[in-house]
Formats: sequence, C-alpha cells, structure tokens
Amino acid sequence: MPRPSGGRRRRLVWIVPAVVALVLAAVAVKVLTGGQGDVSNKNVEFDTAPPVAPAPTAAEPKTTTSNAKDPFADGFEWPMYGYTANRARYLPLTRDLRPPFNVRWKLTGSILLEFPPVICGKSVFLLKNNGALYALSRRTGRVRWKAKLGYLAASSPACSVKDSTVYVVLLARGKGIKAGRVAAVAAGSGRTRWSRKLPSRAESSPLLDSGRVYFGSEDGTVYSLDAANGNIVWTYKSGGAVKGGIALDGDGRLIFGDYDGSVTAIRRADGKRLWKTGTSGGAFGLKSGNFYATPAIAYGRVYIGNTDGFVYSFSTRNGALAWRHKTGGYVYSSPAISPVRGGTVYAGSYDGKLYAFDARTGNVKWTHRSGGKISGAPVVIGDLVFYSNLSKHSTGAVGAATGKLVWSIGRGAFNPVVSDGQRLYLLGFTTLYALAEQGRTAAGTLTDAGRKHRDAHLAAVAKRRHVRYLNARIAARRRAVARRLALRRAGAKVCFESGGRSTCRVPKPPVCFRRASDGRTVCRARKD
Repeated sequence: MPRPSGGRRRRLVWIVPAVVALVLAAVAVKVLTGGQGDVSNKNVEFDTAPPVAPAPTAAEPKTTTSNAKDPFADGFEWPMYGYTANRARYLPLTRDLRPPFNVRWKLTGSILLEFPPVICGKSVFLLKNNGALYALSRRTGRVRWKAKLGYLAASSPACSVKDSTVYVVLLARGKGIKAGRVAAVAAGSGRTRWSRKLPSRAESSPLLDSGRVYFGSEDGTVYSLDAANGNIVWTYKSGGAVKGGIALDGDGRLIFGDYDGSVTAIRRADGKRLWKTGTSGGAFGLKSGNFYATPAIAYGRVYIGNTDGFVYSFSTRNGALAWRHKTGGYVYSSPAISPVRGGTVYAGSYDGKLYAFDARTGNVKWTHRSGGKISGAPVVIGDLVFYSNLSKHSTGAVGAATGKLVWSIGRGAFNPVVSDGQRLYLLGFTTLYALAEQGRTAAGTLTDAGRKHRDAHLAAVAKRRHVRYLNARIAARRRAVARRLALRRAGAKVCFESGGRSTCRVPKPPVCFRRASDGRTVCRARKD
C-alpha cells in the first residue's frame, strides 16, 4: 500500500481532529436536546371547556371600580404564583390594557427580585430573595411594613383577603443553615401567626386552597399544612427535589414535577398517589431531565417544561403523554394558558424564543424571538402575553393570538408582571414598578388627555385599515389584468355560459384610462 505524502499527512493531521470534533459536537447536541423527537397522541382526552380556576379564591377580577370612593377597595386578589390554583397565569379582562404605560410608583432596592408579588385587597406583598417580606400600598407603593423571615427565598408568597394572612416558603431560614421554613404572617401588621422549620431547603411557591397550604421541598417532601396553625395534615415523599409550585385541577388532584424527571398526581384530601409518569428526554433517552417549572392545568391536561428542552402535556386523569415538543434549550419557564384560538399554551426557552403551542396537539402556532434567554414564566393579561428576558434584563408584551411585539421596556429578568386589571406590577432585577395606562386615572377611567389620545389612536387605526383595504383592491385588479394579458399572449380561450349557450373566446383586452386626479394610467380587466 502506498504511504501518504507529507502534504497528505499534514492534511490528515487537522482533518481527523476536525471530524472527531464534529462527531463530538453532534453527540453533545443529541445529549442536550434529548435524542428524541416530538410526540403528539391524538387519543388522549381533551376537555374543550376553557381554563377556569378550581378554587373559590380565583373568581374573575373586578376591573370596574368607578362607584367606589377608593378604587383599590375592591377586594381583588392575585393570591398566589400563577394567579389561580391551576397556575394558568391567565387574567381575563373586560377591557384590555394598552401601552404606552407610565410608571406610577416604584420600590427600589439592591436585592434580587426573582419571583413576582401577590395582591390582596389594598396591598401588594413582595418576597425578596433575601427572605424579607414587604407589604406595599397598591395605590402609592409606600411600604406599610416589612418582616425579615429568613436568609434566602426563591418563591412567591400566597395571600388571602378573607383570612388576612400571607404565607411564605423560605429557601434558608438562616445564614449557613441548609434548611428552610414556612410561615404565616398577619397581612395588616407583618406579625408572625405561626412558623414551622423544615428539614431541607424549599423554594416551592405555596398553593393556598380551602384552608390548606401545599408546597414541595428539596428533600422531595410535599406538604399539606393547616393554614390556620401550620400543623401537618399529610406529607408525600417524591423521588426527587420538588422545587416548582404545585398545581390543582378541578377534581382535587395536586400535580407537580420533580428532579427525578417525574410528574406526579396526588389526592388533595390525603396525599395518596393517583399516578406517576416519567420522561426519557435526557441524554440519548437514557435518563430524565429535571422539572423545575411549576405546571399549569387546563382542558384536562397538565403542561410543564423540563431541562431536557421539551414542553410536555399529560392527561390529568391518568398521566398519559398527550404531546411533547422540543425547543432549542432548557425550559425553566412555567407555562401560561389562554383560551385564544381554541386553547394556547405559552412557554419560554433558553433558546431565546417564546413559544405558543396548540393546547390539544402541541403544534407550534407561532414563536417570538426575544434576543436572549427566557427563564421565568410568561403571563397572559387580557389579550397580551408578557415575558421577561434574562439576558437583556428586559420585559416585552406580544399579542396572544399573533406573537407580534406590541410593547417592551428595558426592565426585568425573571418573571414579568402581575396585574389587578388596571395596573401592571412589573418585576425589575431589583426594583418593583407599578405601571398604568397613559391617560387614565387610578380608577381606570379616561382623562381628557387620555380620551384625545384614544380618539387619535382609533382614527389612525381606521386610516390604516382603509389604506390596507384600498391596497388589497388595487392588487386584486392588477392580478386580474395580468392574468388576462397572459391568456391573450398564449392565445388561450375562456369559456362561459351566455343565454343558455357555451361560448369560448380569447379574453377581451383590459380597459385603460388616464385618471384625472393624478394623471396615472389605470387598467382594469373587462368581463367576458
């Protein structure tokens, strides 16, 4: 066998490593993307009823308060992470909010804000990452009280107007202590009503329902506590850390994901396991990814993202896989759900895209490129989907049906906003902002300037629609003329019925004339 020349040997020296590098890169991509493809199982049941809250605390918000002396004395609640017990992150509005938005107040600071606040009555409750809980005036942002409840926190609180209590789950209860705490404090004063030490760290945003508090912890324990005194009602031991929140469906199923790569449903009454399903979307399908995201429930399905890059949909009844869709990066983002276009699920990915999935099939309706990693959960407020960009420290809003960007601001990082129907409470990196529509009062009614702005906006929209209509008519006429001319050049005949007889002939030439208004020549096709 002839030996390779020196030139060939030199080429082999860099070709072989290059080929090896390409193979390793392909293996790495396969590892990161799971080595498995999308799945859509049409046989899994789908309830066509729109997403509604299973808990009484999640009634439709009061967005008209003009009859009240204090527009913030409306008893409104955004009581927990995800707004409702099914964690759908969907606030329906009788009047959709529209930019531009003005800053009404802000709470500045230097502590990271990772999870959004909750709203109960006249107060906004914010849990900072240093374990400090703040009670703020919804109207002015004034700090009513603050309570340092632990050393670290990575969750939203939960609150109840009826019980006048705020519930918090803490990641670490003290410096150097690798164990957390759950506590209940008086909404009016910040005084601790009860507190319970946990044997491990916990960052699961609590679920409040029917006098019980539900959350998970890093040692895999799911807790059901009596909201009145913190006593343990029952516990369930999962196979992995439960870091996300727990969602509740309308049939009393508590559903959560864990770091064992499993999604589990347990009975609300006693914690008995109803079903458990695993995933195999990790490296080459040989292992599971981690479920950090809080699930969302609607249509008889649970939707949840995984670090294997997939968004999953399972049946809430038996855990059967309905669909999964692969994104281009980790999915830490908890999904949001709205009834738009028959049901749409929204989730962000570390690939920089916000995805809109068909709730039934998992087909992608649209994607929006954000220009950076999306880590937190999107939120649907009326007909807008809000998301935050971790890479760019920004927040944007897109149309729920279209994915078209309608507003953005250079503030944000993780979870974007909550709303009371009149304002947006936007989470910056270390600052909380209250935003209101330009030209509206605190009660949401238009000022004179706002009315003028609205009328000008409506007139501009009507003008744009008229221009689009005229352009469409002109384009249709030009296409008709072009078709006629093409047929005439080819000598093709057009056949039609006239007086009971069939007639075939070459199309008549178009009629052209000079338009008096602008002197342009206009041609139109004639009827045969």
